[in-house]
Amino acid sequence: MEYRQLGASSVKASVITYGAWAIGGTMWGGSDEKEAIEAIHASIDAGVTSIDTAPIYGYGKSEELVAKATAGKRDKVQIFTKFGLVWDSTEGEHFFDLTENGKTENIYRNAHKKSVIAECERSLKRLNTDHIDLYQCHWRDHTASLEETMEALQQLLKEGKILAAGVSNFTADEIKEANTFVPIASNQPPYSMVLRDIEKDVLPFCRDNNIGTIVYSPLQRGLLTGKFKPDHKFAPGDHRASQPQFQPEFIKKTNAFLEELKPLAAKYHTTVGNVVLNWTIHQPGVTVALVGARDAAQAVENAKAASFKLDAADLEAINNSLKKLNESGVLAHS
Repeated sequence: MEYRQLGASSVKASVITYGAWAIGGTMWGGSDEKEAIEAIHASIDAGVTSIDTAPIYGYGKSEELVAKATAGKRDKVQIFTKFGLVWDSTEGEHFFDLTENGKTENIYRNAHKKSVIAECERSLKRLNTDHIDLYQCHWRDHTASLEETMEALQQLLKEGKILAAGVSNFTADEIKEANTFVPIASNQPPYSMVLRDIEKDVLPFCRDNNIGTIVYSPLQRGLLTGKFKPDHKFAPGDHRASQPQFQPEFIKKTNAFLEELKPLAAKYHTTVGNVVLNWTIHQPGVTVALVGARDAAQAVENAKAASFKLDAADLEAINNSLKKLNESGVLAHS
């Protein structure tokens, strides 16, 4: 496993980092606690030292599962979590309403200083730790100035409750402004072979200013594993059913592209999904790829994505295939 520094901070992350969104269950049709803990244990055993979570993932459940899985192993892992999405207050900026199992929660973006400080205390308690390695603003709250939000992070850094400050889903201009108030170690945006918007300005800005980029959904929420057919039926509550990338025509064209990767997967004795991940972590400016796993077998397989490196000719072939996929119109929905 390779480990990379997050910006100018002291925090190093495994290039494949465990993404703990799905194990929270929310928006993923539920999860199995025993299998989730086994998946994290398997990841750590395979050399994955970083785990990324957030309070909104299962309304605290994901953080609690991370705490259970890292009990007795805290010195071996870096825990990344977030703040700024709340469901127990209407202060801030309304984001969306989430209905699951007959219950609706009103989700607000709240990055006011008082809320950030309080959220951190709750996360520390749920995670059963005395510090968070990387604390990230989940989404920009436009009712709070960036100066106020960053002031909270500055205080938490000073108190030693967090080791590094990060942002998520920020524009290049927002990252630039935030970085004038507190050193920003990383940004966490969505990025995959079929969703490459950050290449326009966010990724170059971070690359040029020594700010790490932790990409989420590099497998496009499972689409780029090739396991989905155009007629796939999702479980109730699975958010992917409404995603543009999971509509029949998108799946069909993406699967045709993935067929072209199969000879490469055979060449490197790996899976198509791991070829996708390996391509991702070797894109200029990408520091870390977040990958979720619901069970131990998935976790072990994901870690193998860092065990080889695609050569220049193979990278060029993949990029040529991606260009054709783009020209087919499939990426117009990104």
